[in-house]
This record gives sequence, C-alpha cells and structure tokens, in this order.
Amino acid sequence: YARHPFTGERIPIWTADYVLLSYGTGAVMGVPAHDVRDFAFAAKYDLHGLVVIAGPEEDAAILQGTLSSEMAEAYVGQGTMVNSPGFEGSPSAEGQAAVAEALGSKEMGGASVSYRLRDWLISRQRYWGSPIPIIYCEQCGTVPVPEDALPVLLPPDAEFLPSGESPLKRHASFRQTTCPQCEGPAERETDTLDTFMCSSWYMFRFVDPNNADAAFSPELARTWLPVDQYVGGAEHAVMHLLYARFFTKAARDMGILTIDEPFTQLFNQGIIVKDGHKMSKSRGNVVSPDDWVARLGADAVRLYLMFLGPWDRGGDWDDSGIQGHSRWLNRVWNLTLEARPETSDAASAERLRRLTHKMIRKVSNDVEAFRFNTMLAAMMEFTNALAKERQAGALDGEAWSEAMEALVLCLAPSAPHMTEEIWERLGRTYSVHTQAWPTWDPALTEDETVTLIVQVNGKVRERIEVEPGLDEESARERAEASEKIAGYLAGKQVRRAIYVPDKLLNLVVS
Repeated sequence: YARHPFTGERIPIWTADYVLLSYGTGAVMGVPAHDVRDFAFAAKYDLHGLVVIAGPEEDAAILQGTLSSEMAEAYVGQGTMVNSPGFEGSPSAEGQAAVAEALGSKEMGGASVSYRLRDWLISRQRYWGSPIPIIYCEQCGTVPVPEDALPVLLPPDAEFLPSGESPLKRHASFRQTTCPQCEGPAERETDTLDTFMCSSWYMFRFVDPNNADAAFSPELARTWLPVDQYVGGAEHAVMHLLYARFFTKAARDMGILTIDEPFTQLFNQGIIVKDGHKMSKSRGNVVSPDDWVARLGADAVRLYLMFLGPWDRGGDWDDSGIQGHSRWLNRVWNLTLEARPETSDAASAERLRRLTHKMIRKVSNDVEAFRFNTMLAAMMEFTNALAKERQAGALDGEAWSEAMEALVLCLAPSAPHMTEEIWERLGRTYSVHTQAWPTWDPALTEDETVTLIVQVNGKVRERIEVEPGLDEESARERAEASEKIAGYLAGKQVRRAIYVPDKLLNLVVS
C-alpha cells in the first residue's frame, strides 16, 4: 500500500500490464472514475474510487461520496472538482495545477515537463507535395532556389509507374535545370515536402489568401490571429498541432508573427462508429452520407450526426435513428408555417415568452460549449411544448410569432437549408443566416418553481416543487411535511441538514 499524500488513506498498489513502463516513472495513480482503462481494471478486480470531477451538467452536491462502481462508464471530460478536500469547486484544469503546487509545498512531488521530441524527416519520395526548392550543382554544391523563382511548380505531365520512386525522378525537364549561381547545368531535388509542412501554417495563409508577394500580410496577421477556436480530431491532431506550434514560434522568432501560439482554444470531436467499430472498408461498415442526403436531405443528416452523443465522444451510427430527425424537421416545418393566431391572451403570452426565452438561453449556452446533442434536445422539447400550447386553445398571436422566429433562428446553423426556406415563407428579410442571434431576458428564464431533491442519509427519497430561493428552514418544513419523508424520519432524529438552495436537501438522521 501507499499513503495518500492529502488524506492519509491507504491506497493499494497493483501491477498492471496496461501501465506503460516508458511513461513517466512507470508508476501512475489510478483514477477509475475518470480513465477508461482504470475504470475497466477497477471493475474487474472490484476496486472502488471516488468520483472527483463533476461534468458540466452534473450536480456536484449529489456526487458527494459517489464511487466509480456506481457509474456506467468513466467520465473523461473537464468539469468541477468534487470529493477533493481543499480543492472542492475548482475547475478541473485549474485544480490539477493546484494539486501539483500543493504536493510541491509538502515536498512530496510537483509538476514536471518531459520531452519525447524526435527529428522531423520532412522529405517524401512522392509526387504530391510541395517541391523542395533546392538545386544541386557540381560547381556550387547545394543551392536554394532564389526567391524570385518561387514557387517551384509540379509538372502536370508526370508519369506514374509502379516503380516505388517518385515520378519527378524520371521527369527529365523538371529534374534538369540551371544553377542560379554559376548558370551551369544542375539538377533539382526530386523529393517533395511532407504535407504537414503546408498544413502547419495554412491558417496564416487564410488571412491573406490572394497575396502574390508574401505568405501573408503582417498587418492582417496581427488583426486576425491567433485562431480563436480550432476543431480537429484526436487521431491526427498530435503531430499537426505540434508542428503548427513549431512554425508559429519560428515565425515569431523571425519577426513574421507577433503571436506565441497559433490557436487559442482546441476542441477535438469524437469518432462516428458503426456496429461498435470504427468505420473501415475492410470491415464493410462504412456509411455513405450521400445516400442519406439524397433520401432525407442534408439537414436531417446534420441533425442526426449532432444528436448521436456528446460532440467530443462521437457515437454509433444507427440507420433507424436518422428517420426520427427527418420527422422532427417535418413537424418544425408544419408548426412554423401554420397560420398565425389572430387572438390576444395575456396568460398565453406569458407562457410562450417564458418557453421561448428559456429555449434561447439553453441553445445559446450549448452552442458555445459544443453540446450540440442537448442543444437539439432543447429545441425538440420546445416544439413539443408549443404543439401543446396550440392544442390547448387560447393563444397570443404576437408571442406565437416571436416563438416561431426564435425557433427558426436557433435552428438555422444546424438545418441551414430548411430554415432559409421557412424564413422566406414567413415573409422575413433575406437571409436567415445574416440575422442577429436572438437574445433572452433573464427575468423570463427564471423558474416559477424548482425541483428540490430530498435525500435521507444520502439516498434520494423525494422530489418536491418549491419556489426559487427558498431558505433552509422553509425547505426542511416542506420536506418534512411530505408523507414519504415523514415515513423515513419516523422515530429518528435529524442530526444535521445539508442544503444546496434550489437543488438539494440531505437530511442526516440516526
């Protein structure tokens, strides 16, 4: 066993084949609740570890004392630290740094940086790629192509043969050239650059794509860079991001750029799998999106991909699931294009505006956080609520129109084709994609009641509806008035209460 440096608990030491000897010291702290391999190992050997990170949509108070064995799978995302005395409530990224600093103050550890850098071989023996601008001369040696002779272009008539060599090596008119120094006979380099050489700085070219005199304008680079948000995939991103940082820092040192990092924020999307496996031709499980676009339209396919699961985890493609999104789009079409009610009703207006502003807030926050699945779920709940309002009878026409407009605007980034058509049929100014994003009134997003979870000794026993901001004494009175809670309290004494306003009341009894 080892002693936990903060709590003093005994931590069992295991030898496991999934821990890499070459990684760090070869010894790691297992955290079953937040690592997929640790989770599987702990489940196999009936080990238990506390949940120490609450996800964005999880209630930290409810997770107090929760073990990994109570979870369906490991949570590997960012969040808020829980069950971590001294670090409770810290964002997990900040908490990691704080833990390292605290270990350092105890002289029991600390943060360190290890490097596994290798030389980057940038030449490739293939046609596709940027020609390496080097000339070989018997008299002058290795000579770079002069700047006024750049770029070196690939010949369009190269012959591809199964020889294992680059076609450029056999292209005489490309290979044979003149030395720019002595003007004697010379040969071009026939290797091309690794394509990472180009993708490492293409985001800089984007700010000035038509510049024929330089890679990009320093003034435009200062205006537009660094990139605010980079979206990529974890499978290929390691090398690309490393090389992009290298290029950025080299360009900074050369005075071409003033920034230190190419990207401000990174978000890696997950992988779409089929039948539990990554799509591949060899497995025969590749799904062609073109076929589904032809059948149901691009908007339905887009919605299905966004709804599969958390965007950073991906999901499993299921042919039956996409049909539901097509049907929902049809409901949106019918709902938004139905004739506007010509009636006025104050109660209806209040309900509709509360529904609308809550939807706008939820969608706006989820878009910012790349939570596209819950963003769509919010709009689906909204359309269901609107349909019920319509069936109920009395409707306020003005509030109904506001709701329809907000729905179309919020849906536009996800279903751009259908919403453009709806926007035009509603008689609005072209185009839906040039409109301002809808805003919400905080006063209209406040709940008239909230659901208070009532626990007895940490176990959920009741959910009661209370007004927001209820104080602890009143919350206890409401809870103890419940028949369910009264049964659990019969013959027992409440030793203390843990109260999280508007969310949780935990009665500790004996």
